[in-house]
Amino acid sequence: MVHTVLRVIAALLLMLPAFAAADPITLKLSFFSSDRSPAYLSAVKPFVDAINSDEDGLLRIKVYFSGTLSPIQSQQPQLVLDGTADIAFVVPGQNPELFSDDAAIELPGLFRTTREATLVHTRLVAQNSLRGYDKFFTIGAFGTEPETVHSRKSITSLADLGGQKLRLNNKTAADAIARLGAAPKVLALNETTDAIGNGTLDGAVVQSAQLFDVGVARLTTNHYLLGVGAAPLALLMNRKVFDLLPEQAKALIRKYSGEWTAARYVETSAAINRETIARIKADPRRTVTHPTPADEAAAQRVFDAVADEWAAVSTHNRDLLTLIRAEIAKVRSVQ
Repeated sequence: MVHTVLRVIAALLLMLPAFAAADPITLKLSFFSSDRSPAYLSAVKPFVDAINSDEDGLLRIKVYFSGTLSPIQSQQPQLVLDGTADIAFVVPGQNPELFSDDAAIELPGLFRTTREATLVHTRLVAQNSLRGYDKFFTIGAFGTEPETVHSRKSITSLADLGGQKLRLNNKTAADAIARLGAAPKVLALNETTDAIGNGTLDGAVVQSAQLFDVGVARLTTNHYLLGVGAAPLALLMNRKVFDLLPEQAKALIRKYSGEWTAARYVETSAAINRETIARIKADPRRTVTHPTPADEAAAQRVFDAVADEWAAVSTHNRDLLTLIRAEIAKVRSVQ
């Protein structure tokens, strides 16, 4: 009897590591909007679903929605760095002091599509070509479609931008739109609706996919589809937390990072953009205007001047812009 009990205890002791291994490591992810947000659906959800459904059950991602950990976009990187969150969705344009090289991704007139902006951003981060990302493990680096203009006021030509008070994602885009005559204000997207509603702003420069996200479309019925510039986005993880994970867990995160998550973002975001454009064009209350070739050419001259002046600031800027243009050419060569 004693020997039998000892054998059972020994067997249980051998099984303990297996029981322990079955408990997944839970990682906290901060997201400042809801689970219906296009940014969540395209940039975050594919990664979360892939990790949480993995058959080995090594990891589990718990998402804290609607700014539970912090609703302020500019605070998201610090939440990761100080350990409040393990992962966060970040808008680098809200933290130019940290992601200083992302100004190159933001330059107006560079990218034509979501695919171009996302693949170039992804590849530059993978090459360690952009400052600031070395503090994190980058799960995903994305770029929106070129953001367009949406206003309460009539806007059917480039000249109509004059004096309009518009929200911009970042200082780079704000400089470009100011040269076209508008009065820009850099503001987080989730603060934009209130500013339009109380008259502080006339409208916003946002990607089509986000028009209905926080209510911008509810307040703006004039849509001028001049592509200004892409806004870089990122899904970032605490580097120390990543490094302390078991190798198998790190391999799992790597599997669903980089170009894997970029491809899912491009597919989902592009589909939402197409659906949104079709939706606003079908609404008789709205005026949707594509710029004329002459207005597009005039805007591009301004955009080129912004890029050239940025590149002339330093050798670093010039080399980075050259690298980005080379990567764009590579992306365009493979359709």
